[in-house]
Amino acid sequence: MSDVAPTGHENTAAAGFTVPLNLSPSRVSSFTSCPMQFRFSSIQKLPEPPGVATTKGTIVHRALELLFVRPAAERTPDALVADLDTALTEYGTHPDYVGLRLDDDAAASFRRDCSTLTERYFAMEDPTSVREIGLELWLTAPVGALTLRGIIDRLELDEHGGLVVTDYKTGRAPSGRYEQKSLAGVHFYAFLCHAVFDRIPAKIRLMYLQTGETIETVPSAQSVRFITTRTKAVWTAIERACTTGEFRPNTSNLCNYCAFQQWCPAFDGNPDDAEAEARAAYEALIAAEPVAVGAR
Repeated sequence: MSDVAPTGHENTAAAGFTVPLNLSPSRVSSFTSCPMQFRFSSIQKLPEPPGVATTKGTIVHRALELLFVRPAAERTPDALVADLDTALTEYGTHPDYVGLRLDDDAAASFRRDCSTLTERYFAMEDPTSVREIGLELWLTAPVGALTLRGIIDRLELDEHGGLVVTDYKTGRAPSGRYEQKSLAGVHFYAFLCHAVFDRIPAKIRLMYLQTGETIETVPSAQSVRFITTRTKAVWTAIERACTTGEFRPNTSNLCNYCAFQQWCPAFDGNPDDAEAEARAAYEALIAAEPVAVGAR
């Protein structure tokens, strides 16, 4: 990863972007990965074309949420099949699904992939033994003038009454060298649990449904304090960028998947053109008639 030298387009926008007063794990990650991408997505809030992987993840998350709404004894594989059907139906006319513009074959493949992910879940744990106390749980906590916020996929109690934060992932598990970095989001949730409930979770974990792997760790008072320190530092950098208008691009292999690449100065684009052009492109994309979810 390397910083990109100025190309003439970085500072063409007038300085004085509104400084965000809240941060989530994804926003912190976005800014540290690429300030320019953060400007587009979190400051200007430009719409992004929906992606197959992201939409698939949203639907699988919803199916698992529905599974855990059921009484413990009813959390069976057949129940999850029904819950996935419900989730697919709910999202069948959603812009994030419609915008994928899937034909019948692609829609059927999309559904099969969702089914594979939910089927693999049952090989990872027994949902009837889970003592959930929160699903898609929204938590916020003040840190000075800043509000930290996040949505926990599942908060539960272990056999000793300790809190456990579980976060579902539908991508592949990272290699060993990136495991600690992958846990940054759930460490953020541990901070929120401490701030809201005055309890540090006994365990935080990531469940990778694509590979059937679970990565977990035990947070500590030190790791909770680190989240506060790191987030304050990131917010200070965001505040400075908003004041000066200088959001530097940071090139990496992630650039290949960035929806805003054509407006990025690292690729000879002009960030000022993104406001109108990105919105127009998104509106054109979702203007198509909804595509029904493919049959199994």
